[in-house]
Amino acid sequence: MTLEEQVLDRIKPSPEEKEKLQEVASQLLSNVSTAAKHLGLENVTPKLVGSAARNTWISGTHDLDIFISFPESTTREELECKGLLIARELAKDGKNVEERYAEHPYLNMNYRGFDVDLVPCFAVDSASRIKSAVDRTPFHNEFIKIRIPGLEDDVLVMKQFMKGTGTYGSELRTQGFSGYLTELLIIHYGSFRNTIRNACNWKPGLIIDMLEHGTVKHKDPLVVIDPTDPKRNVAAALSLNQFAQFIEACRLYTEEPSEDFFFPKEKTPMKENEIIDMMRSRGSSFLAIVFKAPDLVDDILYPQLHKMEHSVRVLLEEYDFQVLNSAYWTKEEAIILLELVSSELPNVKKHRGPPVWVSEHAQGFKEKYLDSDELFSLYIENGFYVADIRRKFSTAKHLFTEKMRACSLGKHLGEAVTEGFTILEGNEITKIKEADFRKFLRKWEQKK
Repeated sequence: MTLEEQVLDRIKPSPEEKEKLQEVASQLLSNVSTAAKHLGLENVTPKLVGSAARNTWISGTHDLDIFISFPESTTREELECKGLLIARELAKDGKNVEERYAEHPYLNMNYRGFDVDLVPCFAVDSASRIKSAVDRTPFHNEFIKIRIPGLEDDVLVMKQFMKGTGTYGSELRTQGFSGYLTELLIIHYGSFRNTIRNACNWKPGLIIDMLEHGTVKHKDPLVVIDPTDPKRNVAAALSLNQFAQFIEACRLYTEEPSEDFFFPKEKTPMKENEIIDMMRSRGSSFLAIVFKAPDLVDDILYPQLHKMEHSVRVLLEEYDFQVLNSAYWTKEEAIILLELVSSELPNVKKHRGPPVWVSEHAQGFKEKYLDSDELFSLYIENGFYVADIRRKFSTAKHLFTEKMRACSLGKHLGEAVTEGFTILEGNEITKIKEADFRKFLRKWEQKK
């Protein structure tokens, strides 16, 4: 048995699991039709879409996407109102019911052990005529269902490979490969192994145009033209880092295949002495900005965390603190972790002025600093006036205390930081006991 076959043996749904999924999906589709008739709604068609409909779902991932299709002539207001009415009827038999909002409202619930999304959409004639972003999903479904027979196992193995290497998932938290993109790659290259082999030689700017539409205006690292909508890049959510991470994983797997690529060993939380030893061995300065995480959906929270991380780096560099690395982590608390060359700078800062012979500006520079209590010394160096002045902020901690709220943080994170934040420096970071955070810290430890 090959390595891929061993992996497949662990992740392929059993006949019993498939039968249960089909039973639950059929029941939900029937319930949608019944609810629509009960509400006097005609021409409403329920559809099962996504990996469950295409037989490309991994064992244990019990997700069902039920689309409630309304005629194209339906108004947006009618779609939202009537779609939710139908969904709420079904939710009477569900648990943990939650109305969520993307481009328009949809309903999520747990039904007989399955995580179910009930999504209203417009039944448009083609993906080029969509009225909302979800309208193209049924077209994706049909395109894949026609071409995927015989390749389902390769898709499962590739999805598990991506999960194991941290590159699966197109949500903003991950910025990796979506399920649809994964299926398209397998169809395009013909198998898991061919996809791995080709990916070893990928470079940014690669274009995959399966139906040769020929109109490409995208500048993403990977461009996969949507076969159902030529204006769209299916890989638009894939970040450059995740693109590179996948290439690296494919090369390493080609050199030395291992089950660890599919099922990596669980990281253990770093112990207090390990964290201290790690920071000491690097010889740098670590700071953590800690605050209560606002209750937001991931697609709102993570872009704001990314924005905050960038803004904090800009602030540090504006005041001459050199940033080596940074990252963010969140659970009940949100943490921006920063590694600096040094979190403390000398009190003196060298400020070069104009050349001596530019008399008007030179005189203004001299007068400004000679009358300042912040001046250490004023002298000429290589023809320029130079003022050694007192630095406004000699420690990063002081800088954050005074300037943090002035950063561009995004609406919700700005409010959270205004309510209060804590700066932990060096060994103080060991005060954070959260196990997942201490697992997250392992990205800084020496590779063994």
